[in-house]
Amino acid sequence: MDLRQLNALVAVADHGGFSAAADALHTVQSNVSTHVARLEAELGVTLVDRHAGRLTDEGAVVVARARRMASEVEGVTADLAALRHEIIGPARLGMIGTTARWLVPRVLDMINERHPGVHLVVVEATSTSLEPRLLSASLDLAVVNLPIPGQDLSSEPLFDEDLVLVVPPDHPLVSRPHVEMADLAGVPLLLPPPGTAFRGEIDAAATAAGIVLRPLAEVDGLRLIAGMAMEGKGPAVVPATGVLGPSDRERWRALTVRGLPRRRVGVAQRRRGLPAPPARAVLEVLREITSNTTDLRGVHPPSMGLGNMPVAP
Repeated sequence: MDLRQLNALVAVADHGGFSAAADALHTVQSNVSTHVARLEAELGVTLVDRHAGRLTDEGAVVVARARRMASEVEGVTADLAALRHEIIGPARLGMIGTTARWLVPRVLDMINERHPGVHLVVVEATSTSLEPRLLSASLDLAVVNLPIPGQDLSSEPLFDEDLVLVVPPDHPLVSRPHVEMADLAGVPLLLPPPGTAFRGEIDAAATAAGIVLRPLAEVDGLRLIAGMAMEGKGPAVVPATGVLGPSDRERWRALTVRGLPRRRVGVAQRRRGLPAPPARAVLEVLREITSNTTDLRGVHPPSMGLGNMPVAP
């Protein structure tokens, strides 16, 4: 077994076939086929179902391990450069959309200024999509809603954020001097799906208020939910930074709701494996930016008592 064989298999998985994998690796299809066939012979299993054009169960296991191995090998070059006081190499960062819109530009500015040798790759997705990508080693770090499930990822909080209710300007709740959590009983809401951290927090607040939330639709993506609410597609509870800037008073209003908790946003990574210097540099930048963010309404330093084991420095 060698890295060329593993890289060939990963390319087949990523690009959906031998021909596309060869193009991505800048080689010919016969080379990719040979590498995969030799790996199958050595392991004594079939890794790619040639008829269906996809990995077998055994192939998926090998690819998951190969991704982690490739990440470790990639880190060798970065570690050696760090000994020369150079931080170079790729850092793959995932981030939830409502946070990415304000945090990514600040991270880019600081990384370019401090570590121009770091090639930052940013992936925007939901927490539920980013977490498995962390586990597969296609991401080094991910900024997600906390808490995170399972024991294979560690996390540390970055900030807490107020939640607001976005409604049309003619909604009955707009005229009330105060909106309570109990007032949301019977209001059809755009909600994230059950099982997500954000939905769990909202449901817990509803239970504490003695109500059950009524979904107008369930959408996996807070940035999409916020956009739909601001376009008048339905009321929604969203993070404060999801509606940055003054509200368009002709189209929507952002209301404070007593009893809504703050959401916790943190950075997660795999428990196993040593992060390469570029990833550690990005982590330090994330910590510094979020600890000094005072210009965004609704963003607060994290309170104590939530989160998994801290991310290694």
